Amino acid sequence: MIVQSRELSKNIRAFKSWTARAIIDQFSENGHILQLKKFREAKNPGNSDSRHQVWQEGFHPKQIVSDEMMIQKIEYIHNNPVKRGFVDYPEDWRYSSARNYLDMGGIIPVTLFRF
Repeated sequence: MIVQSRELSKNIRAFKSWTARAIIDQFSENGHILQLKKFREAKNPGNSDSRHQVWQEGFHPKQIVSDEMMIQKIEYIHNNPVKRGFVDYPEDWRYSSARNYLDMGGIIPVTLFRF
C-alpha cells in the first residue's frame, strides 16, 4: 500500500483495526472456521485485546524518494497476486490499482501516479 498522511502511524493503526474487524466478521458470518483458527494461532500471546491476529504487529514505512522508486513500488504491488499464482495478469486482481491504470475502473479509489 502506498499512502501519504500527516499522521501515518495513527492512520495505519485505524486501517488495520477496521480491516481486521471486517475480515474476522466476514469469516465468522460465512463459516470460515479454518481461517479463523489460523488467525487465533497467529495471535501474540501478550495481546489481550482480541482473540485473533490478522495483521503483523507494527509497520515499517519507507519514504519514496524518486519517481523511479515510486514506479518500482507500484509494479511490485501490482505483480504480487501474479507471483502468488492468484491471477494471470495484474489487472485480473479485482482489488488492484492496475485496473485503474488501464482505465478499467477499480473497487478502491486511487490517485494515479503518472509515469
